[in-house]
Amino acid sequence: MLARITMIATKLLPFWIICASILAYQQPHVFSFLHSWTAPSLAFILFTMGLTLSRESLRRVITRPKVALLGVGGKWTVTLGISVLLAVLFFPDNPALLAGVVLAGAVPSGTTANLYTYMAGGALALSITMSAIDTLIGPFLTPIIMEKTVGSVVPVQFFPVFMQMVYVVLLPIALGLLVQWKWEKHLTQVRQVIPLLSTVAVLIINLAVVSGAQAMLQTYLSLLPLLFLCVFLQVTLPMLFGYLFGAGLRAEEAERRALSYEFGICNTALAALLAMHHISPIAAVPAVANMITNTSVGALIAVTWEPLFGRLRSKRQYS
Repeated sequence: MLARITMIATKLLPFWIICASILAYQQPHVFSFLHSWTAPSLAFILFTMGLTLSRESLRRVITRPKVALLGVGGKWTVTLGISVLLAVLFFPDNPALLAGVVLAGAVPSGTTANLYTYMAGGALALSITMSAIDTLIGPFLTPIIMEKTVGSVVPVQFFPVFMQMVYVVLLPIALGLLVQWKWEKHLTQVRQVIPLLSTVAVLIINLAVVSGAQAMLQTYLSLLPLLFLCVFLQVTLPMLFGYLFGAGLRAEEAERRALSYEFGICNTALAALLAMHHISPIAAVPAVANMITNTSVGALIAVTWEPLFGRLRSKRQYS
């Protein structure tokens, strides 16, 4: 019974995300209590990743960092370039939205990139390593990028972002690895429910973000169709180029999938916060739209990829 519920929850995750987003938009007051749950939910997702992360795969990435470093470099060039191009094409006469689209692609990778890499059968250790590097250099790159591209000075304080990385990503992963090391024999049943628990956490994040941004989304309702088309391309094109980038490096299939999510999913929660504080409320709308899009599209690709990845592994085992 539990296995069937888990399968339904994970395989239909894109559908649940869209439903949750619509529900949170229609009834934002119902989910107002979730507004402070975003960071704990992200931390919980990374804790569960630590429970499943292979120590051998983590060691391999640390001793062979080439793909991780090239992946981060590619993300800050390809994803940013696509974001600037789309912003100019879609919103040349709206400086605030133009800046918001650029900002949504000029922040570090999002935590859900790690979850979807895991769901898609990708290289989780590589994904987490790239996210760590990404977040450490982001506070230096984002202000420079925004000033040079759109002339907006968007200061990103290094220490708060770094501490967020520590609390939400590094500590939960380390705790998960510690629990795995100490109680490995007792985790078999726990691992069976991790996909279900991670699905619930993703839905909580969507409910919290969309309900919190409902008033802002409603104010700019007429712009949303064009904006969602723009951010759909902003998510899918970098994902495609990330996969091709991995193919160009002759990376393994699992590594290509990690690179795809590294390129395509950015920390749009951070982008929305920066836009609200340093540009304008309307500049935060692209980040919220991007969050809804990257979580639903990322989940759709993950649940499509995972069975294919399983078949590929089976063929390799018997070839």
